[in-house]
Amino acid sequence: MHIVIGLIIAFVIVAIFARRNRATRNCRWRADHTGDRGALKKYRCAACGATGFSATGGPPRDCKSQLPKV
Repeated sequence: MHIVIGLIIAFVIVAIFARRNRATRNCRWRADHTGDRGALKKYRCAACGATGFSATGGPPRDCKSQLPKV
């Protein structure tokens, strides 16, 4: 019985983390330090070519290629 409860808890945790990264699943962000703007770090997606900036120290959390073109 303890094994079944443990498996259910593990499944729920994996499902939560899988949903959390859904927006960037297809993007592979690479740092591009030539375009940094002070505290903002520039990143370029190797998959779709989108560029984005982040001040969190890591790559952007969302995919920029799905945004409408202006």
